[in-house]
Amino acid sequence: MKIPIESRKSSYLAVCFMIFSLHCGQNTQPTLKNTFKDFFYIGTALNYNQIMGNEKPSTDLVCRQFNSITAENVQKWEHIHPAPGRYNFAPGDSFVAFGERINMFIIGHTLVWKNQTPAWVFEDTRGNKVPRDTLLQRMREHILTVVGRYKGRVHGWDVINEAVEDDGSLKDSGWLEIIGEAYIERAFEWAHEADPEAQLYYNDYNMWKTGKRESVIQLVKNLQGKNIRIDGIGMQGHWGLDYPPLDQVESAIEAYAALGTKVMITEMEMDMLPIPGDYTGADITFRVERRKELDPYRDGLPDSLQAVIADRYAAFFKLFCKHRDKISRITLWGVHDGQSWRNNWPVPGRTAYPLLFDRKLHPNAAFYSVIKTAAEAK
Repeated sequence: MKIPIESRKSSYLAVCFMIFSLHCGQNTQPTLKNTFKDFFYIGTALNYNQIMGNEKPSTDLVCRQFNSITAENVQKWEHIHPAPGRYNFAPGDSFVAFGERINMFIIGHTLVWKNQTPAWVFEDTRGNKVPRDTLLQRMREHILTVVGRYKGRVHGWDVINEAVEDDGSLKDSGWLEIIGEAYIERAFEWAHEADPEAQLYYNDYNMWKTGKRESVIQLVKNLQGKNIRIDGIGMQGHWGLDYPPLDQVESAIEAYAALGTKVMITEMEMDMLPIPGDYTGADITFRVERRKELDPYRDGLPDSLQAVIADRYAAFFKLFCKHRDKISRITLWGVHDGQSWRNNWPVPGRTAYPLLFDRKLHPNAAFYSVIKTAAEAK
């Protein structure tokens, strides 16, 4: 990954002075949720330990800073429905109850996805592929059970997750192979049946790429043309220092908003670690063997790079503020750097710094650069 080399020393020092000044006062630290309350929801993803009450300092931070939450993993099929006829609702129940206690906008994630779905869903007891009607029934039962359990409590669902390739074709999956393209329609129909008031979303990465963008637009138009409810498009923000181009993100926001749907920036973080090749996606099956040169910041992040990350975050949030009439929510994919999946993907065991709070739960330079964009936008 290329990293800008121009000097950011003066801007970084200015942000450091702001951090020092705010820390010296009492209760003067700004909050994301209050700063952007007139713009959009500011959310974060919670992991299992946070959901189950095992990380009180980080959940206290969530209460102070955010007004929307998403379950990072506990509502995915392999966790909530691991075997035929067996559901594990305890973590999901705790997640929703936590959000209700502090008046969060609660996002369910995710109902139908190629990954993190157990093999049994697509197979019979002998390991053979199940017939189409059987898979449709399993999908319907899962959606009605999960969405129905949280009816009126979860405000929005990522119904379909990552179904489109960057070139616009549909991804190979058990869903597509056995059911065909209609699996997308059925999933949205059954989610609406289970909770007619919940918002329903399509969620994917690289949504700024032209081929994927045009395919998703056609997907939404197809649903709308059949009077199938879809309320929003989640543009996953698994982004880096030199991708995606801001103008392409802006074009995508405008194109999705033109459909009459909500636009959300979901799963956002800013990666600065090197990735071999030019891969910009977020497919969890993409893995690279760990090597020393791929983990360059184990002992800490240089000030110069913190400044670059802060500037990059600010550039995106300036764009989001500009289009606040189109964007309903920004969700960071994790509470603090130590929680981020970037520590283990695509290279396991690395030390990443992609979020707005460090491993000690302190706001970093990027946090204050983001806060500043709201004042500049008013």
